[in-house]
Amino acid sequence: MLPHPPRDSVRQFHRSLPGYGATPLHQLPSLARALGVGQILVKDEGHRFGLKAFKGLGASWALERFRKAGTPLSTVASATEGNHGRAVAWSARCLGLKAVIFMTTGASARRVDAIRREGAEVVLLEGTYEDAVRRCADQSARAGWQVVADVGYEGYLEIPAWITEGYSTILGEVEEQAREGGLGTPNVVIVQAGVGGLAAAVVEHFAAVVPRPRLAIVEPSDADPLLESAMSADGRPVPSSGGQRTIMAGLNCSEVSLTAWPVIRDRADLFFSITDDFALEAMRRYALPEGSDPRVVAGESGASGLAGLIALMRHDALRGAREALGLEAHTSVLVFVSEGDTDPDSWARITS
Repeated sequence: MLPHPPRDSVRQFHRSLPGYGATPLHQLPSLARALGVGQILVKDEGHRFGLKAFKGLGASWALERFRKAGTPLSTVASATEGNHGRAVAWSARCLGLKAVIFMTTGASARRVDAIRREGAEVVLLEGTYEDAVRRCADQSARAGWQVVADVGYEGYLEIPAWITEGYSTILGEVEEQAREGGLGTPNVVIVQAGVGGLAAAVVEHFAAVVPRPRLAIVEPSDADPLLESAMSADGRPVPSSGGQRTIMAGLNCSEVSLTAWPVIRDRADLFFSITDDFALEAMRRYALPEGSDPRVVAGESGASGLAGLIALMRHDALRGAREALGLEAHTSVLVFVSEGDTDPDSWARITS
């Protein structure tokens, strides 16, 4: 496979932003022993730009692409369950732009408030995340706003690719931190997926690494469009048949991004889904670490990578998947905390 294209310009841009700093790459040796693997590495995006999530990397890079192209902007818009919308609002505020963010009435009040504190207008509507995406597209077309969404759909494919490109900074940092710490390349990488932007960045990066790790995609059982698309007869994306009732709000999507799907489909080795109880356990294991492991603050979606590893190592129904990935006592596993306590009340209630 050809190496992924260089991302030096992306890293250079992010380093120029106020508050930039590489997020931690934790090692959890005590938890690794408890679960029966050799090493657990955790890339902790809960510290990114003070936003408590990785999304600022993609939103800021997309707006930088517009700036470099000389595209005039006054108002940007997006749909969100919380983290991407806050990132768009933050990036817009940094550039003196107006932001309009569409959310469902079921969104966490703390996440809505965080977006409003970035100076954005929040439009709340009944329905699902996909309803918010469609409403955002329709209203933006009428008002002349620029949509900056991380989900690709028919007629809107280029900008989500820019956003995924922005996430490459995470992987560049992982590479440097692993090299500096003498950690080597992980044997298995588990990454969570909502619409698939982060997962696409991760699998694109590691599919070009030698030796190549095995790459697994984890989703909530009630919102698993990538798993169901992978099982479709012709490999075309299909909606999840789940009821979208998961606590993993950032992953609560019924449709995969058409931009991300071909990248993931052609590179991932395994797709699987988990129930919410594994996410709850993972949050608590992060918050109440064993031995000398560092304490990690991870929200419901943020903890889902570790939740997937716990399920793989403990759930009899996933034994075949565990064996296919080669998860054994010597295996090094990389997971991602994609968000910290973006809803502090929920996090405190669960981890206490």
